[in-house]
Amino acid sequence: MENKLLVAIPVYNNQATVARVVSNVKACGFPLVVVDDGSTDRTLSEAQGQKAVCLSYKPNRGKGYAIRQAFAYAAKEGCTHVLTMDADGQHYASDIPAFVREMQENPEALVIGARNLQAGNMPGKNTFANRFSNFWYRLETGKKLSDTQSGFRLYPLRGLEGMRFFSKRYAFETEIIVKASWRGIPVKNIPIEVYYPPKGEWVSHFKPFRDFARIGFLNAWLVIVALLLYYPWRFLRALTRENIKRFVRENITRTEDSNHKVAASVGLGVFFGIVPIWGYQMIAAGLTAHFLKLNKVLTILSSNISIPPMIPFILYGSFCTGAWILGRDARLDFQAISFENVYKDLIQYVLGAIVFAVACGIAVYGLMYVVLSACRRKV
Repeated sequence: MENKLLVAIPVYNNQATVARVVSNVKACGFPLVVVDDGSTDRTLSEAQGQKAVCLSYKPNRGKGYAIRQAFAYAAKEGCTHVLTMDADGQHYASDIPAFVREMQENPEALVIGARNLQAGNMPGKNTFANRFSNFWYRLETGKKLSDTQSGFRLYPLRGLEGMRFFSKRYAFETEIIVKASWRGIPVKNIPIEVYYPPKGEWVSHFKPFRDFARIGFLNAWLVIVALLLYYPWRFLRALTRENIKRFVRENITRTEDSNHKVAASVGLGVFFGIVPIWGYQMIAAGLTAHFLKLNKVLTILSSNISIPPMIPFILYGSFCTGAWILGRDARLDFQAISFENVYKDLIQYVLGAIVFAVACGIAVYGLMYVVLSACRRKV
């Protein structure tokens, strides 16, 4: 199927710049649609004055909603890709051919134009916001991008079919690249030029408190989904026979590490997988393995013992261990819930989890050492 591109320009009260942006795109010969997101000024008439195809609705519903309207229109017109550009004039139409080349070479990729964040006229808040967004994207997907906030983007419509989104405003641009990455769609950056007018002339409809709050809640939710579903799914998907053989060969049977070092790496990982530092287990495991000069790969992998199917057993084992240490009943009394009882149960769990983690780590170390000594040559 031949690739067909549509340039989409979501607009909201951009009467001063929209005509120039539309004119520049049309001069390059690319088909476009302007999506007027409930503007209250002359934005729509300015775009229509350039004889642009326009979609319009009221009231304002957000940039994400506008982009999704462009997707629907493009699909109806038989387009395979949508290239979004901001209407404030910061993007150059001369960069569109670079996206076209990417579309032809990598038609399945979602491509984001990467701005020069070190430019002298780059607003400081934009640089901070992008670094902040880059951090969350990497945490949620395990992948790295240099610019996750640029609105100059190429979307492959076929790859996005059937995908559901919760966000309708600025947060949509974060949600879509995370979910695209989870689906296996390649997400990449290409360099672009960007223009920021002098301070006082630049118009932005981004509402710092409200939009940052929306993005913050979205990222919190995406992190939870990533930890509970995406990373375990990715881990299980990688458990092919060939991958398992290669991993065992490289990290256990043919590694230069001693039996003690391999067993200690696995035991340390199990310890950190159980100890109650939820959310920081892999980080703590990796750093400790580094300082102790153990096998970081084995340690971090072993710390994944706390995947969802194992969590009930870990919690129960920790709580029972705490009950044994403190001489308390291992049962939870839901008929006598109080702050005092909750506090005591929490102390019981935390203390039990630490001891349980140590015991499991030592047990796994011993078992691994015995097995390795019997089955592997000494190093």
